Amino acid sequence: MTLAIIHTRAGLGLEAPEVLVEVHLANGLPGMTLVGLPEAAVKESRERVRSALVNAGFDFPLRRITLNLAPADLPKEGGRFDLPIALGLLVASGQVPPEALADVECAGELALDGRLRPVTGVLPLAMATRRAGRRLIVPRANADEAALAGDLEVLPADHLLEVVAHLLGQTPIAPHRSPSIVPSLEAGPDLAEVRGQHQARRALEVAAAGGHNLLFAGPPGTGKTMLASRLPGILPPLSESEALEVAAIRSVSGRSHAEQWGVRPFRAPHHTASAVALVGGGSKPRPGEISLAHHGVLFLDELPEFSRHVLEVMREPMESGQIHIARASHERRYPAGFQLVAAMNPCPCGHLGDPRQVCHCTAAQIQRYQARLSGPLLDRIDLQVEVPALSPEQLTSREAGESSAVVRERVLAARARQAARGALNARLAGQALEEACALQAADRAWLASVLERLKLSARAYHRVLRVALTLADLADEARPGRDQLIEAIGYRQLDRLLKG
Repeated sequence: MTLAIIHTRAGLGLEAPEVLVEVHLANGLPGMTLVGLPEAAVKESRERVRSALVNAGFDFPLRRITLNLAPADLPKEGGRFDLPIALGLLVASGQVPPEALADVECAGELALDGRLRPVTGVLPLAMATRRAGRRLIVPRANADEAALAGDLEVLPADHLLEVVAHLLGQTPIAPHRSPSIVPSLEAGPDLAEVRGQHQARRALEVAAAGGHNLLFAGPPGTGKTMLASRLPGILPPLSESEALEVAAIRSVSGRSHAEQWGVRPFRAPHHTASAVALVGGGSKPRPGEISLAHHGVLFLDELPEFSRHVLEVMREPMESGQIHIARASHERRYPAGFQLVAAMNPCPCGHLGDPRQVCHCTAAQIQRYQARLSGPLLDRIDLQVEVPALSPEQLTSREAGESSAVVRERVLAARARQAARGALNARLAGQALEEACALQAADRAWLASVLERLKLSARAYHRVLRVALTLADLADEARPGRDQLIEAIGYRQLDRLLKG
């Protein structure tokens, strides 16, 4: 046997396309040639594999070796190809029977002594292997993650010798049992701790119920960040499929899958974050904050302090729910179904409209500050709420508001109504939105006159309808009426103020 073919997979974002490691031994001067568009870490696998085989006690074939990673036009990255290359050499040199690997895929990095080291992106690889109907050999440190794929036989190993002993039938590897991961029940910040701010609390509940984007604006110290941090506590837990998507994104980012399993992500990048950090990219495109916040919340504090360019690159993902990163030789697609919650001060000093302190900003300074937020970006934020300073009586009041648990029950009921429609209200569009709202003729005429008077865009009109539909869901009504439309329009007043 001078030719061996081993099944493995590359990592292209959340995709794991199949790669065939073809090993051919020929007569001639000893040497090893690696082809198939490998990057530097893959090319270096020749030396790692050579040392691992020798140190593990195997015979390294002293022949002319050609290693091909097919398909040839698919970029290959990382150390995940070490194990399949080593097994290919053992099969081609007759040290392992080829039939032992007929229904097996494998991935793993090799240490120089033959130990197996973990690699990133194992969960997407495992899910693709399950769909192919094969078994999977991975380093033991990756076994828990691979087992999340479900109906898949995962064979964990610590050393190359264990893998070979299993393939030879000497010491079979016991399939890894799926870990019993319990969703985190750690209680987060409670909404009952928020004093006053009834309109902001109401907006937070509406945002949670319909998946709407939300902007808080007000002086420093009024509770904007406090409110935003309590949004995850009133959101429903992730479904199993959503939890797997979140875990897959964390996997390709090199983060732990077990951390906060089943809990919606809450990402809060600093305002100095670059566009690449926010949306993803780099020479080897990786997920950005908007993808790490998929099925969760992206909180941008001090919104106008972010670079305008950074904010503008979010506009398309906010509509499409995904990010497409293109490079000269390859591209990546990552999901970005995040819910945006932002906070800002009304002016550079923060005290415009604050009865406690006088604002010293000039009109030009205020205009420049507020102009950092473009009209198209504001149009994509459904709820825009002013958070005023609290009075001393409100601050010292011992009367607690509703707890997160109580609010979450109403949110769950509203989302159940939306599940029957097939989508969250924030994602409804076109004819589906019009049919779900079914406004009466008088309400439609009234809404048209209000839109004309407030000079709101067509996008803002649809977002008013979506918010009104969520308000109807919270009130357990079949369709929005005049009261819901009035409240929904009230959440656009900040939009009109900031735009002029």
